[in-house]
Amino acid sequence: MYRSHNCGELRTTHNNTEVTLAGWVQGVRDKGFMVYVDVRDRYGITQLYFDEDQTSKDLMEQAQRLGREFVIQVKGKVQERASKNPNIPTGDIEVLVSELTVLNSSIVPPFTIEDQTDGGDDLRMKYRYLDIRRNPVKGNLIFRHKVAQAVRNYLSNNGFIEVETPYLIKSTPEGARDFVVPSRMNEGQFYALPQSPQTFKQLLMVGGMDKYFQIVKCFRDEDLRADRQPEFTQIDCEMAFVEQEDILNTFEGLTRHLLKEINGVDVEKFPRLLYDDAMRLYGNDKPDIRFGMEFGELNAVAQHKDFNVFNSAELVVGIAVPGGNSYTRKDIDKLIDWVKRPQVGALGMVYCRCNDDGSYKSSVDKFYNQDDLAKWAEVTGAKAGDLICVLSGETSKVRAQLSALRMELAERLGLRNPDEFAPLWVMDFPLLEWDEETERYHAMHHPFTSPKPGQLELLDTKPCEVKANAYDLVLNGNEIGGGSIRIHDKATQAIMLKHLGFSDEEARAQFGFLMDAFEYGAPPHGGIAFGLDRLVAILGGQETIRDFIAFPKNNSGRDVMIDAPAPIDKEQLEELNLKLNLKS
Repeated sequence: MYRSHNCGELRTTHNNTEVTLAGWVQGVRDKGFMVYVDVRDRYGITQLYFDEDQTSKDLMEQAQRLGREFVIQVKGKVQERASKNPNIPTGDIEVLVSELTVLNSSIVPPFTIEDQTDGGDDLRMKYRYLDIRRNPVKGNLIFRHKVAQAVRNYLSNNGFIEVETPYLIKSTPEGARDFVVPSRMNEGQFYALPQSPQTFKQLLMVGGMDKYFQIVKCFRDEDLRADRQPEFTQIDCEMAFVEQEDILNTFEGLTRHLLKEINGVDVEKFPRLLYDDAMRLYGNDKPDIRFGMEFGELNAVAQHKDFNVFNSAELVVGIAVPGGNSYTRKDIDKLIDWVKRPQVGALGMVYCRCNDDGSYKSSVDKFYNQDDLAKWAEVTGAKAGDLICVLSGETSKVRAQLSALRMELAERLGLRNPDEFAPLWVMDFPLLEWDEETERYHAMHHPFTSPKPGQLELLDTKPCEVKANAYDLVLNGNEIGGGSIRIHDKATQAIMLKHLGFSDEEARAQFGFLMDAFEYGAPPHGGIAFGLDRLVAILGGQETIRDFIAFPKNNSGRDVMIDAPAPIDKEQLEELNLKLNLKS
C-alpha cells in the first residue's frame, strides 16, 4: 500500500497515528539539524519533519538530497506542529518521518508548481501535465467534473437516458468544415468527425428513446479565436412528444439546478426576448442583461438637421453610460479611438454630456440645440451625470459596433460581476440567412430546424421573414445552449432542403437515411445542446474555456505538448491510398 492517507486529510485527531503518505515534493527547507519537506498530492499538502535527535543520519542525508517534484513515499507518526500554519487544512500537524523511499526523481521543472507561477501560457501548454499539478488548473478540472456530475444527476433523475453515438460518421453540411478521416478499408472514401450528433439524436427519437442525453465531443474545422477549440464538449439533449414550452421548462430546470448545486445561487427569472428585439436593444443575439445601457434608436430625433453624417446613415443609435459625464475629454478621445480600431470598425463617435444642472453639451452642438439633445436623452434613458455615446451607419454594422462598445464600457465600469447570474432565452430566430459569397440561403441553425407553425408557406414568397422554432439560452452575455423543435416529416424536410439549394439527388445522397426514417412514424421532437466548456467557465466565474480543458489546443489549433497535428509517414499514406499535393 503506497499510502494510508492522502496529503490533505490529516488533522490533530490523527496525533500519534502511524501513517504512510505518497506524493510530490513541493519544497525542502533544510535547517541543518532539522529538515522540513512539504509533500503534495491532489488533495493537499502535508509537512514532513526530519529531526537529527530522532532521525538517523542516513535518513537526514536522504531528506536533504530531495528536490522539487521528486515522487516520494514516507512512513511516520503524526504529531502536533509547534508552529502552526493556518493557511492550509493540515497546518496543525506534521509527520515525523521514520522511513523515506524515493519512488522517482525529477529534473528541475521548467516553471514553479505554485498557484502563482513564473511560467507563461506557451510554456505551461507545452508542459501541461506539470501545469495540472498547480491548484488553479487542478481545481478547474475538479470543478468541471462536478458540473458534469450535476448535469448527469439532474437529467437521469428526470428520465433521460445517456446514449453514445458514433464518432466516425458521414460528412453533412452543418455550417463549419468537417474534420475528415480516410478509410483504409474503403479506398477513396472518408468518414467525418461529428460537428454534433444532430441526426443521430433525431434517429433515437424515431427509435422511441424519448428522452436522450449525451456529454459528447464535437469537432469543427473552423478558424480559431482566442477562446475557441477545434474539439469541444456538448451536453446534447433531445425529447420526443414535446413542444417548445416543454423544452424551455426542462432546461430552465437544469440551469437552476446547476446554479444552485454548483454556485449556491437561486435564480427564478428566465426572461424571454425575441431575436429582433435582442438585436434592436443590444445589437447582438446573446446580450448580457446584468446591466442596462439598452440601445436607443435616434433616427427620428437626429436626422432632421444639417448633420449629414446622421442624415445619410441607415441607423443612428446611442447608449447612456451611467456616470459617464465624469469622463475627461482625454477619456472620451480614448473611447473614440477604441471604436475606430479595425476590430470594431466605426468611423467615429458622437457624444453628449448630460450635465448635473439639466443642460447638455455635445460634440455636435453646431447642429443640435438643447431641445434636440434632451430628446436624445429621453430615447436613450440618459439621466443627469450620464454620457450619451452615438454611432451611425449601416444597421447591421453599427449595431455590432455599439454592442462591442457597450460590453467594453461595462467591463471598465465593473458591471459584469462574475458572481451574478442573469439567464435569458432568445427566441424566434430567422430560419434562413442569405450568404453573399455563395449567393444562397443557409440555415441559421441547421437544416433540420422547423419553421414556426403556420410559416412554412412563406418560404416560397418571403423566405427572409420566416422565423425558426428555435431558442438560445444566454447566460451573462454568452450563449450556453441552443436548440429547436425539429422537422419530423419527410415532405417538410424536403421543402427545407430545396430552399437551402439542394437538388432532390443531393438531398437524397446527404440525408436519405434521415428522410427514410421519417416515413416510419417519426414523433414530434426537439432538443437543445449546451456548450459544456463555456458553461463551466461561466459557472467558475472565468471567461476562458481553455482553463477548464485538461489538454487544450492553442489559437492555431495545435497541441504543442504532443506536437499535433503532424505529418504521417509515406507507408501510412500508401496504405490509405492518399497522395499529398501541398502548395509551396
